[in-house]
Amino acid sequence: MSELFDAVDALLASRATLPPPAERKRLRAAHGLTIDEVATALKVRRATVSGWENGKTEPRPPERDAYARLLDKLAELYPAAPADTATPAPDAAAPTTFTATPAPAEARTLSMGEASEAADTTPAENTQTPARTPVAAAPAATTRPARTTRTSPTSRRRGVKKAAPAGAPAGGADPRFENGPLAVVDVEDGQVLAYCIGGPVLDVPAKSIPALVDWTLREAKLGQPKLAGPGKDADPLIVLTEAALERYGLPVTLTEEEKHAGRIPESHRVIKQLVRADWKLTKRGFGPWARIYRPATGSERACVQLCIPSWNALDTRHWGQAGQLPPAELARVLGVYASRVMTPRGSTAVTGLELMTALHPPTRASEADADGKRHSEHNPGSLGKDAIDPMNWPPCEVPDGHPVLKDLPRFHVRGPAEKLFEEAYDWARPMTDAECTLRHLVGIDVNMAFAAGANGLNIGLGEATHVTAPVFDPKLPGSWLVDLSHVDLSRVKAGKEWVELDGSLLPSPFTPKGERPEGPAWYATPTVAYAQELGYEVRPIEAWVRYDNGRYLDAWYTRLRDAYLATMADLGVDAGLAPADFLTAMDGYKDRDPELAIVTSAIKATVKGGLGKLRERPRGEGWKPGEPWRAMYRPTWRPDIRAAVISRTRINLHRKIVKHASFTGQYPIAILSDCVVYASNGPSPLDFLPYREGKPLPGGFKLGINPGLVKHEGTQDVLWGEGVRERFNAPELNLARYIKDGTVTDVDNGE
Repeated sequence: MSELFDAVDALLASRATLPPPAERKRLRAAHGLTIDEVATALKVRRATVSGWENGKTEPRPPERDAYARLLDKLAELYPAAPADTATPAPDAAAPTTFTATPAPAEARTLSMGEASEAADTTPAENTQTPARTPVAAAPAATTRPARTTRTSPTSRRRGVKKAAPAGAPAGGADPRFENGPLAVVDVEDGQVLAYCIGGPVLDVPAKSIPALVDWTLREAKLGQPKLAGPGKDADPLIVLTEAALERYGLPVTLTEEEKHAGRIPESHRVIKQLVRADWKLTKRGFGPWARIYRPATGSERACVQLCIPSWNALDTRHWGQAGQLPPAELARVLGVYASRVMTPRGSTAVTGLELMTALHPPTRASEADADGKRHSEHNPGSLGKDAIDPMNWPPCEVPDGHPVLKDLPRFHVRGPAEKLFEEAYDWARPMTDAECTLRHLVGIDVNMAFAAGANGLNIGLGEATHVTAPVFDPKLPGSWLVDLSHVDLSRVKAGKEWVELDGSLLPSPFTPKGERPEGPAWYATPTVAYAQELGYEVRPIEAWVRYDNGRYLDAWYTRLRDAYLATMADLGVDAGLAPADFLTAMDGYKDRDPELAIVTSAIKATVKGGLGKLRERPRGEGWKPGEPWRAMYRPTWRPDIRAAVISRTRINLHRKIVKHASFTGQYPIAILSDCVVYASNGPSPLDFLPYREGKPLPGGFKLGINPGLVKHEGTQDVLWGEGVRERFNAPELNLARYIKDGTVTDVDNGE
C-alpha cells in the first residue's frame, strides 16, 4: 500500500502548481538566496534555475516537487502584497534581481523640485532621494526593473530586505554613499531614473546636465570611500544611456570630427549651460569620460564624472558588450568593478594608473605645528606630487622624440647600447623532427602575468643618478649598460645546480625576440639579476640607478589580484582547485555569467593598460619631435617602472621554461607575451606538465587561477601548425598568436 501512496504522491508532484516565474524570483530573493544556492540545493545547473525564473523553461520531476516545496515555504514567509496581485508589473530581467517588500496601500508620491544649477554643491546629509520598489508579477518581455508608487524618503527603506544578485555589491556602508559609487541614468515612460548597484532605482528630477550634477552631489548619495588613509573619496560616476543623452540635449553619437577630437565643441549649448552655472570641465573637455567640477573649498570636493557608453567610453576590446546592456545590468557590471577595483576614472588604462595614485597618495597631512595647524607634506613611498623634470631623464630610458634626444640626427635609430628595450616576448622557432611526430600543439597562458611581475618588485620612486663602472646590485632599481653576450644557455644554473640544455631551442631571456645579445646593451635590474642567477658574472659599464626606492606596486597588485580572484570565484573557478578540476571549471566559465565575465576582462585590461600608461606617448595636440608632451608632466609618467615590470615578467616566464626543460627535456616552440606553446602527445596541459601526485614541478608551471599560475590557452594539431607555416612560407611564424582558435588572418608581422 505504501508503494501505491508513493506513486500517487509522485503523480501529484509532477503536476505541482508553481507560481509565475517572476514570483519565483521574488520569493528566492526575498529570502536572500542566490541562484547558485538554489541550484546547488536542487542539484541542477545555475542556468536551469535561471530558466525557471525567466519563464524560458519549466521544472520537471523529480526537481519540480522539491522546487515547489521550496517556493511554498518561501511564500509562507514572504506573502505577496495586495498590490502585487492586483496590478502586476513587469519584472526585472535576470540576473539583476532584488526583492520587493509590501508597499503601503496609500503610498504618497513625493514631489521634488529641480535643484538650482548654481547652488552650493556640498552633499546634504539630511536629504534622501526616494527609491522605486520593484514588484513581482507575471513575466513580461522587458529588461528593466518594474516600478510602483514612489514612497516617501522616511519610509523608503523601512522593512526592505534587498538581496543583491550574485556578484553585485551592495551600497557602501558609508552613509554618505548609501547608494553606491555610481548610477546609470535612463529615461523610461518620460521619467528619468537612476539605476544604482544592488537594486535601488532613484527618481531624477534634474532637467539639464548642470541640474543633474547638482542633484548627484546634493541628494543621490553616490560615491566611494578613499582607498588609502591620506587619499580622497572617489567622485560619483553617472552613466548616461542614449535615452538620457537625448533628454539632456546631448548627441547620441559623435561625429567623425568629434571622435577625432575626443569631445563635443565648446560651442555646444550643454557646455554653455555648464559655464553659466559656474561648472568647469577638465582639459579633455566634454567627451566620453567628462569630469565636471567646481574648485574645491577646503576639504570638500564638488566633482562628478560622466560616462557615455554610446560615445565609446566602454571600449569593446576591454568591456565587451557592456555598453549595450540594459541600465540595471550595466550598473551591476560597473558596480562590481568599482567595488573591487575602484570607480572607473576613464578607460581601463586610465583607471589602472589612477589606482596606483589612489593607493599611494602623493601627499599627507603633517604633524601639527606650533600653532596647531597641519600642512601638506610628501607621503613616503609615493611618487610625490611633482613630475620628474623632462630634461632630467636618463637618455636610455625615454622613448624616441623625447626632449633629451632633440640633438640626435633626425633619422638616427638608437641601438641596444643607446636605448633600454624591455618588452614582452615575441619569439618562435621551427619544430624539430621529434616534435613533428607528436600530435598536438598546446598553449598555456600565464594568469595576469604583468600583475605577478609587479608583485614584490622594488622600483625607483624619484630621479635617477648616473654612475660609471658600478658594481651591480640586484636590489637597486635602475638601468644598466652591460654586455650579456657571454651567457650560454647550454649550461646554466637552475636553482643551485648546473644543468645542460639545448640552448638552440631556447629563447634568450635578454631580448624580446629571443636573440642572443651581440654586445653591450641597456637592461633593467631584473634582467641583469637573472644573468647572475644563471651563474654568469656581470660587469656594468655604466648605470642610472635610483637610491630612493620601494615596493610601490604591491598594494596595486594586491587590489587587482583580489578583484580578479573574487570575480573568478563567482564564476565557479576557485583558487584551490585540483589541476583537472581547474581545467574543467575554466571550460566555458564565461557562459555561466556573461556580465561577470566582462568584469574579469576589464580587470585584466586595467593591469596591462595601467602599466602601458606609465610610458604614454604623444596624443596629437600638434606635438613635434623634441618637444615635451602633456603626459610627461604627471608624476606617474614613469617609463622606467614599466620597463622593470616587463623585464621581471619576461624573466619569470623564462625561469619556468628553463626549469621545465631541465626536468622534462621539453622546449617551447613559440612564445607571445604570456602564452607559451609546447608540442605534446595529448591535447591537455596535463599531458606534458610534470605533475606528481597532484603536485607541480617546483619552480615550473602550475595550473591555477592565481596570478603567475597558468591556464589552458588552446590546442591545435601539429599538422595545423606546419600547414600554416608552409602556407605563409614562414618557418618561424609565431603559432602562439593563433593557438587559441586556430584562425590565421594574415602573415605574422610581429605587431
